[in-house]
Amino acid sequence: MKPRVLVTRKVYPQAIAILQEHCVVDYRDSYDILDAATLTRKLQHADGVVCQLTDPMTAEVIAAAPKLRVISQVAVGHDNIAVAAATARGIAVTNTPGVLTEATADLTWALLLATARRIPEAERFLRAGSWQRWDVDLLVGSEVHQKTLGIVGFGRIGQAVARRALGFSMRVLYASRNPAPPAVEQELRARHVPLDLLLKQSDFVSLHVPLRPETRHLIGVEQLCQMKPSACLINTARGPVVDEQALVVALEERLLAGAGLDVFEDEPRVHEGLLRSPRVVLLPHIGSATVQVRGLMCAMAAKDCAAVLQGQRPDHPVNPEVLR
Repeated sequence: MKPRVLVTRKVYPQAIAILQEHCVVDYRDSYDILDAATLTRKLQHADGVVCQLTDPMTAEVIAAAPKLRVISQVAVGHDNIAVAAATARGIAVTNTPGVLTEATADLTWALLLATARRIPEAERFLRAGSWQRWDVDLLVGSEVHQKTLGIVGFGRIGQAVARRALGFSMRVLYASRNPAPPAVEQELRARHVPLDLLLKQSDFVSLHVPLRPETRHLIGVEQLCQMKPSACLINTARGPVVDEQALVVALEERLLAGAGLDVFEDEPRVHEGLLRSPRVVLLPHIGSATVQVRGLMCAMAAKDCAAVLQGQRPDHPVNPEVLR
């Protein structure tokens, strides 16, 4: 008998085609999000699940899925999944790293430039019919060329962001638990420094750390106060890495010049203070939102799910210790 896989929400069609080669697929071709009770009920007979960041794969949901062998996430982040609970049950968890590196780095730069040069604000100004003449200080922003870029987290995405900074002749500082190999530092002209020094010296601070207990509110009141009043904060990592209330106050008190955010603490809710601020560029979590990348992410998740159910090793395990 073929294993049964639940696909919780709409995915690109290539994912369904991959799964159907080996599995019976229960596909919810819908953008609607399952609540925990409905998800629990639908997982009763599932051997695998292809899920998304919006799915509450909690310890309680996992405990109530007696046949579950693999949880395959269409995302790099997996803080919606109780990985420890899955591991205790011997359930493999997979994600989709690597494929979204360049797209996310591109979007980071789009946010950085849009924030520095006040592009969304300028477009709103023009569309509203407010542009009547040229003024010497009309919507002036910040230079990017030859400024200092501070990158917090220097994995694949952080390094891709640094690579793009070479074209802007920027000085690059980075903070991470471990320094990059000397050859990488030399190639990217990047220097490893403590976080507090990075915050004090950077004109732009870009966040690229995973969400872990130690990175939750990594950027809070103390860190925001260390930044230059002329600096901009960019976050395309995970929303809870930034204390949003502290950021709102910092913006209101002019402790920094602006922020560009693609992720938020309580998505899809966005803090009212951020919505009010004209100096914040806000995007609805579209870091990996290209047709090519999203299609690859769906296919990767499906492939890993099918691999586990066929007794094979998946390519992208989050908890490799459960694999034999």
